[in-house]
Amino acid sequence: MEKFGKSQPVNRVEDVRFLTGHGRYMEDVAPDGALHAFFLRAPVAHATITTLDVTEAREAPGVAAVLTAADLEAAGVAMHIGATVLKNRDGNRAAEPQRPPLAVDRLRFVGEPVAIVVAETLDQAKDAAELIELDYEDLEPQMELEPGEVAIHDEAPDNRAFDWALGDEAATEAAFARAAHVVELDVDDHRVIVNSMEPRGCHAEWQDGKLTLAFGGQGVWGIKDRLIKAFGLDEDKVQVLNPDVGGGFGMKAGPYPEYWAIAQAARVAERPVRWISDRTEAMLTDNGGRDVYHRAALAFDADHRLLGYRVHSRSNMGAYLSQFAQMIQSNLFARVLTGCYDVQDTFLHVEGFYTNTTPVDAYRGAGRPEAIYLLERLMDRAARELGEDPFELRRKNFITDFPYKTSTGETYDVGEFGRVMDHGASLADVPGFAARREESRKKGRLRGLGLCYYIESILGDPSEGAKVEFNADGTVSIYVGTQSNGQGHETVYAQFLADQTGIPASKIDVVQGDSDRIAQGGGTGGSRSVTTQANATLATVAMMTEAFLPYLAEKMGVEEADITFDDETFRAPGSNLSPTFLEAAEMARADGREDLLRHEARAKLPGRSYPNGAHIAEVEIDPETGVVTLERYTVCDDFGNLINPKLAAGQVHGGVAQGVGQALSESAVYDEDGQLLTATFMDYAMPRSFDLPMIELEFDPVPSTANPMGMKGCGEAGTVGSMAAVSNAVQDALWEQGVRQADMPFTPLRVWEMLQGNAVEAA
Repeated sequence: MEKFGKSQPVNRVEDVRFLTGHGRYMEDVAPDGALHAFFLRAPVAHATITTLDVTEAREAPGVAAVLTAADLEAAGVAMHIGATVLKNRDGNRAAEPQRPPLAVDRLRFVGEPVAIVVAETLDQAKDAAELIELDYEDLEPQMELEPGEVAIHDEAPDNRAFDWALGDEAATEAAFARAAHVVELDVDDHRVIVNSMEPRGCHAEWQDGKLTLAFGGQGVWGIKDRLIKAFGLDEDKVQVLNPDVGGGFGMKAGPYPEYWAIAQAARVAERPVRWISDRTEAMLTDNGGRDVYHRAALAFDADHRLLGYRVHSRSNMGAYLSQFAQMIQSNLFARVLTGCYDVQDTFLHVEGFYTNTTPVDAYRGAGRPEAIYLLERLMDRAARELGEDPFELRRKNFITDFPYKTSTGETYDVGEFGRVMDHGASLADVPGFAARREESRKKGRLRGLGLCYYIESILGDPSEGAKVEFNADGTVSIYVGTQSNGQGHETVYAQFLADQTGIPASKIDVVQGDSDRIAQGGGTGGSRSVTTQANATLATVAMMTEAFLPYLAEKMGVEEADITFDDETFRAPGSNLSPTFLEAAEMARADGREDLLRHEARAKLPGRSYPNGAHIAEVEIDPETGVVTLERYTVCDDFGNLINPKLAAGQVHGGVAQGVGQALSESAVYDEDGQLLTATFMDYAMPRSFDLPMIELEFDPVPSTANPMGMKGCGEAGTVGSMAAVSNAVQDALWEQGVRQADMPFTPLRVWEMLQGNAVEAA
């Protein structure tokens, strides 16, 4: 149960709208009379296109347009969506193969868009798509994370997307050479499908040469910049909108081919065009998550203190380079490479490979869950091999002196890792575990306890803006540069502005997701939203206060220097006036002082924050069936100061559910031909409510010094800590049965096979 102390656990105001059916999601905001789009998609993973004839489809009933890559290219649409590209460890920029909006010459993964059909109804569009003649010559699918025999892209002849490294390899090898103990482990962090509640979708329309694109996403400005370049338009000729968004988790942050194709189809048809993916289409084409394999080792001295850490990772890019894919398993992974432990000699080597699968990109945590999962599995293995208690081995190696600069360049400003871990252990009743394990034994069950101590590095643009506008009806609008996709921003931003100004939260309207109304913003991702947006709000409130002082000094008949603001009212000795911000704005409006009714500021955080905490899982396994039951789950988090602990708790709960899902059931499985075998919920096992116990959660704050609010972002922390906690608990239960290599997902079949001594590949 959550303990909030002196905080304010306010209910989410937007939930009333959502729960009563008044949310405005993609399908709710499509323009009246919009045409429906349907995509013909690649049926095979790797092939050369020999014929693509859309003649009959264009003549089908109700069809307004049918477009292929050739049509887009002829219209001058840019044929490369673009992405972030690393420098290889040799100093040269990694290759950047073209990712076109529609397939050009080759099919590279099942589900790749080949042509778009636009018609009056969706059924007409689907019927017309069946008339398209698509012939191809099969090529050998490349499915392994290693150099392949058949190049997927000419720019990467061995299918190696990048080869990147960070750290001092020689110093790390020297640390291993002098180590008293070396612990090694291979760890598979398998691919998952994000499965946001609302699938991806968009609509586009053109008016007087201006493109308006609405899509379910995590910010509008990155997509706007790409569309400006793709269509050769001036900045004021592109508007991008985000309506209510039913989940993003990083998967909806970047650009997708469909947005380009839909925009051009609307221009050709001269009518608005709408598209929303169905669930199987989403599972085939949404950017996947994780999919990285590690070989790693820790070096310890005779007292079991860390000397060195080396990691060699092979990561799957899928068939194309997506927005952040290369950075996730390199730079972002490195942010928390060494976790909360004091070790300086480290070396990280990462290779990325193209395969004939759906591209991979950010998924809740984006690199940090992968890094902590690997490190905490290794620490758990080290405790077993060194004969140490898992809690005590971590305590022995925790960082205790701050600020602390890690080997990868992060500066942890504060931390009380031992205290938070002890708090979590007490909450989880770790001393009582032995008795609970004995009770399980009596029932013929195996019981395990798993610990993960995680740390997060908050990512994204550290600067953000906020604009506050006083409206004629007595309400206030705050314009923000982030984008809610389920986190409760409408509540927390209004609550924070209310706390700083005394304006009732019920009077505050949060405006987001419109590039015409908000000039600049960093969007939502990397758990950046509340810390950056609150920082910008503080700067705006300070500007507002300063702007009102000269005006109020005249109204109150006092010197400007005598006026104080106490977060509710302006006061000054000798004046019988003590106006609130709303009252001051009303006076200013009456006096024609329009300059006092709008205030805007940008602010940049001086540093990142580092949320951290202990996740402790307890599982019971039925050895007869291999079924793993998560019996207890405990979290103690240090999120620094909190605006609304109830919302923070909700973020933890959701993050834990996603991590538990990956650990126990979720897995994206391709066959040797590149066909996705888990493209429906009949085959892809999402966690159910009965898979999760009640989560025991308490906060143990150590305020950050990296922002004036003392906050630490919390949106992804639940996922960062949960995969290793559950996996270590399963490993603990299986260890005494002789199982030494236990990789998720811990499905009944896999666990049963492990217990039989016949470990199999992920299925």
